[in-house]
Amino acid sequence: MTDLLLKYIDINDLEGVILYCFIILLISWLFSWIFRKLMVLFLNKSQTIIGSTNVTSLRFAKNSVKFVFFLIAFILIIGTVPFLRRQATIIFSGAGILAAIIGFAAQAAISNLIAGVFIVIFKPFRIGDYIKLDKERVGIVVDITLRHTVINTFENKRLIIPNSIISTESILNHTIEESRVLSFNNLKIGLNADIDLVRQIILEEAEKLEYSTVDDDNNAAEVRVIDIYESYIHIRAYVWISEPFKEFRMKCKLKERVHKRFLEENIEMPIPKRKVIS
Repeated sequence: MTDLLLKYIDINDLEGVILYCFIILLISWLFSWIFRKLMVLFLNKSQTIIGSTNVTSLRFAKNSVKFVFFLIAFILIIGTVPFLRRQATIIFSGAGILAAIIGFAAQAAISNLIAGVFIVIFKPFRIGDYIKLDKERVGIVVDITLRHTVINTFENKRLIIPNSIISTESILNHTIEESRVLSFNNLKIGLNADIDLVRQIILEEAEKLEYSTVDDDNNAAEVRVIDIYESYIHIRAYVWISEPFKEFRMKCKLKERVHKRFLEENIEMPIPKRKVIS
């Protein structure tokens, strides 16, 4: 292919070099696009046999193919253009220090690439998983590239974390096995409140939640008295939610609805007790 191009393009002048590089990159992009399309068609065809296509592996493979084709194109351009080949020879022939600097700078890129491969192989998280690294870094994994992992947060912001960093973090994955989560909802009632009526109200409102589900014993929720203090009773509602990403919204809805029911049923609310010393 390069021999054919060199017959019609003079790569000894600037215009010829630019045209040659453009054609090589265009051909590389075209082959990359065709290869990725064939890969998707093959995986979609095998889906009927295997059962399901791994979106994470597919996306990572597509990114890898694009990178490999453009790397080949870059090496091909350096090797065939005389001016660039001479410059590369000069640089690398006496570049012991430069090579060491480049190698040191490339460590981060290589570590990210290896970490990305490990993430795809061992699957601590996948595209579409709801993960939590800490209080600020929480969201849905939307992409895993050769260099970084992209997380879409609750604020609809893109959080980009290098693969070498996220692969060493302790990650809370809400959806690696199943999406169902147990939501803790803490409430306070007065000391003279009817606990049985409170429990009934909470259970009724929990079953009405949009993403409410059941546990292994077919219970949507459970209400327990955690402790009794001098001014209130601490109640905790354990509610099963089918969508982890909707947990906070469901907690807010449950507390609002339960509070309204408490007012309707005249449930005694906690009253702080203070000692006044004169």
